[in-house]
Amino acid sequence: MSDRERTTGTGRLVTGMVWAALLLGLWLWGREVTDVRHGTTAPATGDMAAAGRPPIAALPPPAKPLAGARPQRLDIPGLAVQAPVVARGLDAQGAVDPPPYDQPGVVGWYGAGAEPGTAGTALMVGHVDTRTRPAVFHGLSALRPGQTVRVVRDDGKVAEFTVEDVTVLSRDRFDAQQAYGPRESGRAELRLITCGGTFDRATGSYTANVVVSAYLTGTAL
Repeated sequence: MSDRERTTGTGRLVTGMVWAALLLGLWLWGREVTDVRHGTTAPATGDMAAAGRPPIAALPPPAKPLAGARPQRLDIPGLAVQAPVVARGLDAQGAVDPPPYDQPGVVGWYGAGAEPGTAGTALMVGHVDTRTRPAVFHGLSALRPGQTVRVVRDDGKVAEFTVEDVTVLSRDRFDAQQAYGPRESGRAELRLITCGGTFDRATGSYTANVVVSAYLTGTAL
């Protein structure tokens, strides 16, 4: 699937066989990307016990979805993350192809899905670690409801998202619809996904995935 494929109009989610393949591929990615093939240790993944806590204050109302534009950079002020975004497709096994391991600071956006800020669910994935240091989504589980995630787009606008919840999904009971499906019809939503849980040395992989769900609440220039 070409990185240049783009969703037009409202940025609707992939449908039919393509959507089914995506969900399967993302599930596979949730299993395969956790395999630290070039690492030997189990880095921390943040305060996992706190993930999914309810918001302290009421969350803001959703903003009207934007017209389509490709993401260029992801900013997470609460984690001091500013990362370039690259479009990714599916690999030969049908899994989402994450950024290469030699680009640990890069975020992958599923380029055949919704563009961040358009109606639907935009999907972004990133590594949690490398052999020698944390990667871009190392602290993802430390995010809390109400915090801000910003996506700089190639139309000059900055789509501002508010974190709605942080969920840790067990690899053995992975629910693709819960992880990647829209929470509310018509909203512009964003999912940030990485490895989580504990490191299983027997399998060389993590036991879960961290899924941050956010929705569009504003726009800046």
